Amino acid sequence: MQGKYVIVDKSLLPSYCEKVADARELLDTGMAKDVSEAVKMVGISRSTYYKYKDLVKDISTVSMGRHAIISIMTLHKVGVLSAVLQVISGHGYSVWTITQNPPVDSKANVVITLELGDDAGALDDMLKNIGKLSGVSQVQLLGMD
Repeated sequence: MQGKYVIVDKSLLPSYCEKVADARELLDTGMAKDVSEAVKMVGISRSTYYKYKDLVKDISTVSMGRHAIISIMTLHKVGVLSAVLQVISGHGYSVWTITQNPPVDSKANVVITLELGDDAGALDDMLKNIGKLSGVSQVQLLGMD
């Protein structure tokens, strides 16, 4: 594996990783006045927080004009891709590219590259909403930069 970062589902990580990110958010939003209060609220030690605070970040809080590539398996029906694009724009993301493969057995794979702005909603919420659409059978985050 090349590079320094990997994207993994949080269910694979120990629970303290998410709690460190939650403590950072409490501090960033002012809901906790200091580290002691934040770690107490999420249920981790101060040493755990300080050990991992610079290594664990919630994907929805990282900025820098990032991009995400998602793959979507859709039924070859009128309006499915349009509904997907409505969900994407509803979350505040801009579409950079769309590549749709020809349908095979009435299913088509669509790969969309998104520009994730600073004010956009949470990426996993958008992926879940796309997955709930009629005509969408699979949604997968392929990568981010």
